[in-house]
Amino acid sequence: MHASDAISPWVRRWGALVAPGAQVLDVACGAGRHARWFTQRGCVVDAVDRDATLAARFVGSARIHFVAADIEGAPWPYAGRQFDAIVVTNYLHRPLWPGLLAALAPGGLLIYETFAQGNEAFGKPSNPDFLLAPGELLQVCATLHVLGFEDGVVNVPKPARVQRICARRIAPASLAGLCLPP
Repeated sequence: MHASDAISPWVRRWGALVAPGAQVLDVACGAGRHARWFTQRGCVVDAVDRDATLAARFVGSARIHFVAADIEGAPWPYAGRQFDAIVVTNYLHRPLWPGLLAALAPGGLLIYETFAQGNEAFGKPSNPDFLLAPGELLQVCATLHVLGFEDGVVNVPKPARVQRICARRIAPASLAGLCLPP
């Protein structure tokens, strides 16, 4: 969707809810456009990508910790860690979902945006393995509080069929007030 350095409008919209000082995980970070944007907002970012050559792009960025890891073929490098926000754009590897959800701290935000079925009409990706089924993100986030969800065609930066969600892991303490009286 966004091959340039432009911040995804979806990430910008929902990322504004992430407080300065938050710990953010940028999955499949690429050149780091979202990692840099979150650091500009005062966050500390772990950025992970399989391309080790990207490490040079993060030299001198004290608030970004880059990890080169094969998150599809090797163990999840963030086992046991939790983040205040997790951002994923233009990337889909379904076996990661349990690890991503486990890495989301209570009260944390998941901001996810990627291609959906129907994108084959616009070009790549067209492989169904890399396209979300209708409502798939809603199913994945069934245990979270959904703040926003969209499934449709975008025209910028190029026409594509996408699905995107912003969902919050409800902190247990915040559930106390949601109980119905006897």
